[in-house]
Amino acid sequence: MLLVAGVIIAGLLFGSTDDRTAQQAPPPSSPLRTGPVALVPVPAPAAGSADCATLIQNVPATLKSGSTVLTKAALAEPAPPASVAWTDQRSDPVVLRCGLDKPAELTATTPLRAIDGVSWLPVENELATTWYLADRSVYVALTVPASTGTGPLQDISTLITRTLPKKTS
Repeated sequence: MLLVAGVIIAGLLFGSTDDRTAQQAPPPSSPLRTGPVALVPVPAPAAGSADCATLIQNVPATLKSGSTVLTKAALAEPAPPASVAWTDQRSDPVVLRCGLDKPAELTATTPLRAIDGVSWLPVENELATTWYLADRSVYVALTVPASTGTGPLQDISTLITRTLPKKTS
């Protein structure tokens, strides 16, 4: 009888979980995404420019997103020209595209954000923010998933400051 009571008490103390405990458990890891990153082609009339070539040749092999390191990924063929992606193989990739058309949202009165001396136009949706470069000779878009921090934007802004001259007018 005492043994049965001991098992019941131990079960109540150590074996039960309530809703609060279940909610605090970490979510299961996302499955790994393997293989090249597929990008939808978009018009990029200046993708073959010298400025895009310089930028793409100098992109870093990794970007920081908080404590996560995003690694430059292979692109699925046919890969859009002057495009790069970084991923941790668990979340959506950060994507850079160079040589795009001027974004329709960019007007003379559009408010811009300056990061490391680079002017960007953020266009947000619930899944990601696409940052359009606004003050250089070519238009560049950096798409950053909503779950990613600001590290990639900072790293790319630093790269742009070093590699692409500002527009003179």
